Amino acid sequence: MAEQEIEVIHSWSAPRSLSTSLMYSFAQRDDMEVLDEPLYPAFLQVTGFDRPYREEILSKIESDGNKVVNEVIFGPGGKKYRYCKHMAKQRLPGLPDDLMKKGKHIILIRNPLDILPSFDKVVPPSFKELGLADLVTIYSELCELGKSPVIVDAADLQQDPEATLRSLCEDLDIPFQATMLRWEAGPKPIDGLWAKWWYESVHKSTGFTSAREYPMPFPMSLYDLLEQSLPFYNMLRRNVRKTSSLLKSPLPEPDLPVPANKNLLAWVGDEIVPRDDAKVSVFDSIVQGGDGVWEGLRVYNGKVFKLEEHLDRLFDSAKALAFNNIPTREEVKQAIFRTLIRNGMLDNAHIRLTLTRGKKVTSGMSPAFNLYGCTLIVLPEWKPPVYDNTHGVNLVTATTRRNSPNNLDSKIHHNNLLNNILAKIEGNNANAGDAIMLDKDGYVSETNATNIFLVKKGRVLTPHADYCLPGITRATVMELVVKENLVLEERRISLSEFHTADEVWTTGTMGEITPVVKIDGRIVGDGKVGPVTQRIQKVYKKETEESGVPIPSY
Repeated sequence: MAEQEIEVIHSWSAPRSLSTSLMYSFAQRDDMEVLDEPLYPAFLQVTGFDRPYREEILSKIESDGNKVVNEVIFGPGGKKYRYCKHMAKQRLPGLPDDLMKKGKHIILIRNPLDILPSFDKVVPPSFKELGLADLVTIYSELCELGKSPVIVDAADLQQDPEATLRSLCEDLDIPFQATMLRWEAGPKPIDGLWAKWWYESVHKSTGFTSAREYPMPFPMSLYDLLEQSLPFYNMLRRNVRKTSSLLKSPLPEPDLPVPANKNLLAWVGDEIVPRDDAKVSVFDSIVQGGDGVWEGLRVYNGKVFKLEEHLDRLFDSAKALAFNNIPTREEVKQAIFRTLIRNGMLDNAHIRLTLTRGKKVTSGMSPAFNLYGCTLIVLPEWKPPVYDNTHGVNLVTATTRRNSPNNLDSKIHHNNLLNNILAKIEGNNANAGDAIMLDKDGYVSETNATNIFLVKKGRVLTPHADYCLPGITRATVMELVVKENLVLEERRISLSEFHTADEVWTTGTMGEITPVVKIDGRIVGDGKVGPVTQRIQKVYKKETEESGVPIPSY
C-alpha cells in the first residue's frame, strides 16, 4: 500500500494505567497502525534515567526528539490512523510544537491507589515517575490550544470496555470496531524493547479484564506519594465524560439554582479552596455527630448585615456546647471578608458560616477526641431570597414536634437539624413552602426554617422563643414593628389563631420577610399579601440598605 498522510491519535498516560491494553485494543483495527512510546528513547537520552534496558534502546532506536516527532510520529504511513502511546513524563521541553497542535489526544488516567501497589516491580515509585502532574500540564496546554482531550478512566475500561470504547471512538470521530475488544495473548510485534520488564501481565490478557472485587492492600510506605498524587488524578477525573459507578453517582449532573455558584471559593479550616475541593475530614465532628454550630448571613451593598449579632450567637452556641480551641472573633471576621472578596460577592450574597468542634484523633462521640481545634467553614453563594416574597407561600402543619429545651435547647444554633428536616419532608410532601412546627403542648413554635408572625386586628404577635430559635431577623423585625408604632405581643399562640389571622409572615436571613397566604388549606386573610406585611417588608429593606458591617476594600 502506498504511503499517505496519516491522522495521529496521541494517548497520554502514567505507567500502570492499562495504557498497553488500550494500545493493543487500537492495534486490532484494520485502519490503524500503532507506535509504542516513540518518545521513550529521547526521554532516556535527555534525562539520563537509569533503566535495565537503557543502552539497548539508545543503540537501536532513534533518540533525537525532533526527528521522532517529525519523521516517526508524523511521518507518512500505510493506514488512515496512527495510534501513539506516550507516557506523560516523556514529553520533554523543546520538542516540536506539532506534537501538541496536530492530531487528536486522549488522556488515560488511573487511580494512584491502583497504580502504586504494582509500580515498584521495575523501578522505585516517585512523584516524577508517576507523571500525574505532567498529565495535568498536558491537559491544560491542550485546552489552551482549543484541543480539549478526551479523558478516559481505566476503571471504566475494566467495568464496561465496549461502552467506554464506543464513547471514546465517538469522541475521536472514528467508527467503533468490535475487534478492539479482543486480542491474542503473548508478546506483540508492536511491543517496545522494554516489554519483557513491564508487560508480563498484559501479555497474559486477551482483552480488558474486570477489576478485582476487592483490591490489593495498599503499601503504607507509599502513603505520602498517594497524598501527593490523588489531587492531580481527581482534577482530571472530574473531566471524564463517563465515569465508573464505583467512583461517582450514576445520577445526571443537576442544574444549580444559581449557575454562577458552580465556580465559587469557600473557606475550609484555614484556607480558601474551589467548590469541588471544599471538604472536611471524615474524622470531623460535623460528620461524626452533626457536632457544630452555624449562622446564616446576608450581604447587601458591600456590607454584612447584622454581622456582630450573628457572631454573638455563634460564639454563645459554641460556648453552650463546650467547644475548645475556638478561633477568635477577629479571625472569623477575616475569614468571612477574605472569602467574600475573593469571590467578588459584595451584594445579593448569602453566607453559611459553620464552626465544628473539629477533627478527632479517632472516630467516636467523645469531645475528648477533638484535639486539633475547631474547623471554620465560610460558604458564600449568590443567593436571592429563597421564597416568593411578592405573592406569598403556603404552609402546612407538621406532625413532627419542635425540640423541647428538656431535650435540646433551640437557643443553641446547632447543626443537628434532623428535627427540622423531618418537618421539612412533611412540607415537601404536601407541596408547601415550609411546615409549621408545634411545641409539646400544641402551641405554634416556628416553621422548620423560619420564625413566624401573625397580624390580628392591627396587633402583631409572635411565639415566645422557648421552643424556637430566637432569630436575628426575628429580633430585627420585632424592633421595626415597635418603631412603626404597631402593638407587638410575644406569647403562646395556638394553631387556630394562625388559621384565623388577618396576615401571617415568616422571618429568616435566607428568606427575609415572606408573606404566608395559606395554612393547612385555609386562606390567610383575603389570600393576598397584607398591608402590615408590606409595610414591614419596606422598612426591613431600608434597614438592610442602611446598616451592616462594611466589607474592607482591597
